[in-house]
Amino acid sequence: MKRQFAVIGLGRFGGSVCCALIEQGMEVLAIDQDEARVNKYRDLVTHAVVADATDEQALKHLGIRNFEHVIIAIGDNIQASILTTLILDELGVEHITVKAQNDYHEKVLTKIGAERIVHPERDMGVRLAHHLLSKNVLDYLELSDKHSIIEIIASTKMSGKTLMKLDVRAKFGCNVMAIKRGREIIVSPQATQLIKEEDILIVIGADEDIKRFEYEMFD
Repeated sequence: MKRQFAVIGLGRFGGSVCCALIEQGMEVLAIDQDEARVNKYRDLVTHAVVADATDEQALKHLGIRNFEHVIIAIGDNIQASILTTLILDELGVEHITVKAQNDYHEKVLTKIGAERIVHPERDMGVRLAHHLLSKNVLDYLELSDKHSIIEIIASTKMSGKTLMKLDVRAKFGCNVMAIKRGREIIVSPQATQLIKEEDILIVIGADEDIKRFEYEMFD
């Protein structure tokens, strides 16, 4: 059976989530108070309805508790976001992901039942900053306040050397999880793996360790 998701709030973020889920073959219920937004996605998603997500009866009528995962992508209305999260938690929705506006919003959401909090604007800003500061960094994913994963293009300093020779783990405390080489992906590479120029390294570690790794291994 296809997995079932509900997305509440069809702004730029919520709409992009809907499209991504549909592309992956999921069933998606799209909900928004704005009829024009709902009509925009009506032909793209499985179901699209105009509804007030802060109305518990409306959500019950939609059978929201039967959905495996609900994503709350409500825009600037923090009160509506919090109330919707609270209602979903009380209705017994198993997985709830919520878009947060700020750290205070996140703290409240965590206490009332949100399983995962996302900061799309902040996260995109951090990723862009890393890309701008280092021409080698292709992508950046924050795992926690202190740990991250980066995709970085191997430098000339690394080319022609094995992971054992580079000794990234001992020197910097980071781990090379995988290497992308064209269409090939080398998962959990061996210590004897030779690094080639233009290889893309997927590295995990503490933020401070990753910074030292970038500073010392890249021009």
